[in-house]
Amino acid sequence: MQLLTPEFGLLIWTLLAFLIVFFLLKKMAWPAIIKGLRDREQSIASSLETAEKVKAEMAQLKSENEALLASAREERAHLLKEARETKDKIINEAKEQAKVEANKIVTEAQAAINTQKMAALTEVKNQVGKLVIEVTEKVLRKELGNKDAQEAHIKGLVNEVKLN
Repeated sequence: MQLLTPEFGLLIWTLLAFLIVFFLLKKMAWPAIIKGLRDREQSIASSLETAEKVKAEMAQLKSENEALLASAREERAHLLKEARETKDKIINEAKEQAKVEANKIVTEAQAAINTQKMAALTEVKNQVGKLVIEVTEKVLRKELGNKDAQEAHIKGLVNEVKLN
């Protein structure tokens, strides 16, 4: 039981040792410990500020990146639109040129057909004329061989001329 109830002298010497250690620690150790804690607190605070600044910069960079992406998308859409318009323009020009060429070819073909038609008609008329002359010549030779038939034929022609 002596361990549980210390004597008065032991209490005094323990209290005196405690106070000496306390004052020594207060004079020498506490300022270094407090300075270290304050330095650590300041470094943590500065690290948090730096982290907040980095976070804000990252958010700004992210928004700038999104803006760049949006402008890139817009530019891509604009370029695609221009490409489509150019393609449509080229196709329409090609169609118009093809129509013009087709019309030119059709016009030239019609002119050639008309020319050939006129040539064919002239040829047919010439051949018909030749045939008429040949037939007429044969008919007249036959009819002119007989004098009475010749006079009858001339009178018939005169009568026809008078009727028309």
